[in-house]
Amino acid sequence: CVDYFTSVVTEFFIVGFPGLQPKYYTFLLCIYIAVITGNSLIVVLFVIERSLQKPMYIIMLSLSLSDIGFCTVALPKVISRYWFNDGYIGFYVCLFQRQLIHYFGTLNSLIMMIMALDRYLAICYPLRYPVLMTNRTMRLLIGMLSLFCFFMLFFSLMQTMKLPFCGPNTIIHCFCDSLSMNQLACADATLTNLISYAVAMFVLLVPLSFIIFSYLSILVSVLRIANTQGRMKAFSTCATQLTIIAIYYVPRFVVYTTSNIPNAQMNSSQKIALVMFYSLLPPVVNPFIYCIRIKEIRQFFIKWCVHRNRIVSRSLTISK
Repeated sequence: CVDYFTSVVTEFFIVGFPGLQPKYYTFLLCIYIAVITGNSLIVVLFVIERSLQKPMYIIMLSLSLSDIGFCTVALPKVISRYWFNDGYIGFYVCLFQRQLIHYFGTLNSLIMMIMALDRYLAICYPLRYPVLMTNRTMRLLIGMLSLFCFFMLFFSLMQTMKLPFCGPNTIIHCFCDSLSMNQLACADATLTNLISYAVAMFVLLVPLSFIIFSYLSILVSVLRIANTQGRMKAFSTCATQLTIIAIYYVPRFVVYTTSNIPNAQMNSSQKIALVMFYSLLPPVVNPFIYCIRIKEIRQFFIKWCVHRNRIVSRSLTISK
């Protein structure tokens, strides 16, 4: 019988960025505001604009909601660490944050896979796409992936909860995650680390393998298109998603790989900087990529600006 919750540590201390001056909390606050504002805009656009209520945009809506969730879990505590000099976080709150951090990260990876699946079916099987990819199908896929992430990560959480925490309580990171917590355990955490690493590699490599397969298939299909304009349209559609996918996967793979290779480990500052880069850059830039690259969203903003200018012009005319 395993005895859970045997830890004597009641709270952890979040260090944040080692050596970072407290005055730079405004930078993190601005990032958080940008993430919430940009991704909330995508959510609002999806709700009010019926032309965006399609499978591809359901994926983008899910990604925006996941990005909002991740940043809301990760950033407020590290901001309070620098703003109010309050770096302490309760033991169970830390476990809860750890679970949500990995939940949203895993969910994002699987959403990327669904994004690649959507483009694969749309370009390689255009006649069957409307039947295979309906709004109902997409909502069902996203819902099933959300449940899958929860149950898969629950096993990893149980392994962490078996570890006793009885001494050091300083987490050299901006939030609680499995690697940072396992390093503070008073017992051998090798098995727990291996399980965490195996789960991380599964949620990275399985979606990434399918993404590579799908985009190679798309490339072959696009090269068969005789019409140059058709080729450019297909490449343009895929370029947006490939940019988002590359920003998400490449830095993550570097961090997880170097963490488990003795001679390739980065120092804590480099690791934290890279983790925050791949965690925060996609949520910040994704809404701008959508607005610049996606025709329907550009058209919505153009119509909104034209309508706004007409209202302003009428108001000025009436006032005269």
